[in-house]
Amino acid sequence: MLCDNRSTFEPFEDQGIVQIRPAYAELLHLLDGWGGTVRNTREGCAVSYQGRDELVSLIRLLRGLPNGSREEISFRIMDGATPQQHHPWTMAEQLGPENDQCDMLNIILDQQFTSHMQPIVDRCEQIVAYEFLLRPAKNGRPFPPQKLFDTARRAGLHYFLDREARNAAIEASAKWLPSGVKRFINFLPSSISDPKKSLVQTFRVLESHHLDPCDFVFEVVETERIDDIQHLQAIFDTYRKHGISLAMDDVGAGYSTLEQMVLLKPDYVKIDRSLIDHCEQNSVKQQQLQMITRTAHEFGAKVLAEGIERREEFQYCRQIGIELAQGYLFGKPAERPLKGPQSQLMLC
Repeated sequence: MLCDNRSTFEPFEDQGIVQIRPAYAELLHLLDGWGGTVRNTREGCAVSYQGRDELVSLIRLLRGLPNGSREEISFRIMDGATPQQHHPWTMAEQLGPENDQCDMLNIILDQQFTSHMQPIVDRCEQIVAYEFLLRPAKNGRPFPPQKLFDTARRAGLHYFLDREARNAAIEASAKWLPSGVKRFINFLPSSISDPKKSLVQTFRVLESHHLDPCDFVFEVVETERIDDIQHLQAIFDTYRKHGISLAMDDVGAGYSTLEQMVLLKPDYVKIDRSLIDHCEQNSVKQQQLQMITRTAHEFGAKVLAEGIERREEFQYCRQIGIELAQGYLFGKPAERPLKGPQSQLMLC
């Protein structure tokens, strides 16, 4: 099954090689009709792909093999940018239509997703930014975003999904938001093997929509374990040099630790909603919130409280100096921006 943790792939780039073993005559015949460049190897064959469409087409070809053949064939995708870092072998049967992850894989391959935006407000409850979140396309099949990314990671497609989700967010922001409004967009550090190459691709999209990089904040998503701080710091440095701000998501829970926050010194610190829930009634949470806020302010970051659903939570966060807030109290993710906060405006 695709959800089996035995095979977790590394991200692919726009060009590369898919190695397949063994090379059955039936498979070679299909590959010959596919039209790509195929060469024999000691273990089977290697197929070169040029771009996302060719790779997706090849994955569909493997998925279309008879069940008996898929049970015998394994494959791995070798990154075109860093060929020495290749995928572990995985069985083609994991891609089969009878797999319980099939719908998730189809959503990824067919790009059946879009980007919705949730408002971020300042201390006066004025909307100053939006976070862009992956959601099902209109009339598309529903999916839990985390399950979609889990499927993409196991199928070697999380580079593609991360990039296309980022592009969808940029395009939505160009359509709906005026210049000067910050746009928070998630990214997966593990999908960026070369920060400069990723930056070129991102700027190509920004320039095509005449957008200012200074309006963008890229945030490390909460599900990413940060094992390589130096790699993430290189990403931060590269993006900052070109005007893009950086944020750490869900600080105070999961993988986002206070130590990592101090090392990376993000421009924005987003506090996990688990610390926000009924924080005005919990002295332990209050101590943690005050410590995170104080530490973030020491290196010049702005602090954002996530998941605010109650006015009492917002009032306490304002009281201890948290500058920004996000949550259902101010608006749910939607296709279009709000004309104003859903909650009653308060004077500063």
